[in-house]
Amino acid sequence: MKHRPLPRSLGTRLVVVFVLVAALSALTTAALTFHQARTAILQRAQDNAVRDLRTQVDSLVPDLPAHPADADLRHLALQLDRAGGTGQWHTAAAYRGGALVTSGASAPDLPPGLRPSVSSATTAMVQRFHQGGRPWLAVALPVSSAGHPGKASGLVVYSTLSLTAQQQDVDSLVTAARSGALPVVLASLVPALLLARRVLRPVRRLRSATEAMAGGDLDTRVDVTGHDELAGLGDAFNTMAATLQSDAATLRSMEATARRFAADVSHELRTPLAAMVAVTGVLDHDAASGDLGPEYSEAFTLVADETRKLARLVEDLMELSRFDAGAARLHIDEIDVGELLRKTLGLRHWQDQVSVDAPEGLRTRLDPRRIDLVIANLTGNALRHGGPQAQVWVRAQVLDGGLAVTVRDSGPGIAPDVLPHIFDRFAKGDAARARSEGSGLGLAIAAENARLHGGTLTADNDPAGGAVFTLILPGDPS
Repeated sequence: MKHRPLPRSLGTRLVVVFVLVAALSALTTAALTFHQARTAILQRAQDNAVRDLRTQVDSLVPDLPAHPADADLRHLALQLDRAGGTGQWHTAAAYRGGALVTSGASAPDLPPGLRPSVSSATTAMVQRFHQGGRPWLAVALPVSSAGHPGKASGLVVYSTLSLTAQQQDVDSLVTAARSGALPVVLASLVPALLLARRVLRPVRRLRSATEAMAGGDLDTRVDVTGHDELAGLGDAFNTMAATLQSDAATLRSMEATARRFAADVSHELRTPLAAMVAVTGVLDHDAASGDLGPEYSEAFTLVADETRKLARLVEDLMELSRFDAGAARLHIDEIDVGELLRKTLGLRHWQDQVSVDAPEGLRTRLDPRRIDLVIANLTGNALRHGGPQAQVWVRAQVLDGGLAVTVRDSGPGIAPDVLPHIFDRFAKGDAARARSEGSGLGLAIAAENARLHGGTLTADNDPAGGAVFTLILPGDPS
């Protein structure tokens, strides 16, 4: 069985609940009113019938003989029928358990069980029943002995009275209740809509303010009115917004200070490092020529390697500081993509280790120096971390009007817990790697260069094995 979904809008829910409550209240009130009115109508008809019948019986029974015959009982029933007038009584009488004597007019049968139950009664008994599709009221009235009001004479008068008129009154009540419930439900829509609007107005303000904060506008606040729960929610939102704004300002200040410190330190280290690289280059040459002893040669080689790595780290930090300051600029030129890829690999002597797949004559506009750095970084990582026997492929192709360059290797791939942070600064694919294998800034710089071109750089694992880096640059390659 398919369930009908509930309304999602809070306003719609409020209106529906309000209308349902109003409808339930109206129906409950109508049902209680109908029950009480129906009981009152039938009870009044019953009391009037017993009173009128007793009055007529008391006026006619004293004229009966002590032991009336059937003819006397028939005459009594006929007189009572005539006395009923517009009430349309149908009367019968019985004496000391004898046969029931009627006036001769057609009358409904008495309900079963009425005669046995009245045989020992001293007061009138009534019973409502249906016959022929019509409602009836049956009255059994024991007649007291003349001169002895509390002593039964053995004579019982039975009378049936149609309740059709009373049933019509009851039906009119049902119709009125049905007709009155619908206007009440419809009228409840107006206060329901007003209530929903009043309740949801601060909720909408909170939603708009939340969306504004999510968009970066931390100055957003909501106007709070009243002292109810929604007002408390508005106060809590404003407090939260003020705290977030203060924390964000503090974090921005700390971040700016840290970036400025890194930029200043990198700038200050650049000049002495340049001199150190020049000196260690000479020493490294002497160590390689054998002019120095083995112990000195090994020490100078280590110093030269570490100095060059420190110089590259400083250059990377300087590059990131330019990105952070918004000072990085593109120098766009139209280049041949395949030629750029082969040149990048050739300058680093990787042409024999990497397979290149690029369409001949594919040209596009980009900054060749920055894309060279991106491809070199991705390819170098693939060669270092793909394993000693890993294969590396670089492929360029046109996708949806843009240029896509993928670098794929056949190594173990990227660990799932590292993959989401692969482009973070100082992130490394393997925490166990030696410190000398890189600073962890290369992929961060590559991603910044991709964004500077308006493109994206993504990382994933190939289902067949190995890591896949995809650089997508917008444009119209041809």
